[in-house]
Parts: sequence; structure tokens; C-alpha cells
Amino acid sequence: MEKRVIATKDAPAAIGPYSQAIATPGGMIFTAGQIALDPATGTIVAGGIQEQTARVLENISVILRAAGTDCTHVVKTMVFLADMNEFGAMNEVYARYFPNNPPARSTVQVSRLPRDVRVEIEAIALLPR
Repeated sequence: MEKRVIATKDAPAAIGPYSQAIATPGGMIFTAGQIALDPATGTIVAGGIQEQTARVLENISVILRAAGTDCTHVVKTMVFLADMNEFGAMNEVYARYFPNNPPARSTVQVSRLPRDVRVEIEAIALLPR
């Protein structure tokens, strides 16, 4: 069995040689890093870290649904912040998407993100059996 490319028009289209997500034969979903792009307009959402985090997690949620899973099956996330001082505000929004049994997570500050957004998140999820 081969990997399966996940693509949905309800999330921002890949802008380069990558997929929105990949499903493995073993039932794992790996999303590409998502930024705060509105899939309808192709523009960065207005607002600060909380608005951007919500848009990022909505994009991830849509991609996971297209793959046949959802946020309850996320086992690991990687969060990239432009400013670690915004961790608390990001975390408030993040907690709404993972209220019970949250996934493992790494969070790092980076020097710059695509389109100068405040946050980028990628996720690894399981397909329900």
C-alpha cells in the first residue's frame, strides 16, 4: 500500500511542491505546516496571534476531516511562533481545539515564518479504525 495525498479546496492550497497532508498505509496523517491563510481569499486573516491561531487550527481541522479523522485523533503538534511572548495567547486558543487528552506538542520560536505570520502549526493524527 502506498501513501495517499490529502487535498481539499476548503483549506489553503499548497503553494509549492508539497501536499496539504499525507496519509500513510499504517493509518497516520501528517499535515503540512499551516499558516493563517483564509482559504476563500488567499489572504492572511486580520488580527493578532489569537485570530491567526484560530485560522491555522481551522485549516488543520478541515484537512483532517478530508483525510477521515479530526482533532480528537491528533497525537502530536509542532507549533512555530514568531514571538515566544505570544505563547500564552496562542495557548488559550489552542486549548479550545484540544480540550481533552491533548496531543504531545513542541513549541519553538523561529526567526521568521512564511508571509510574516505570527504562528505556523503542523499535526500528526491517527485515522480511526
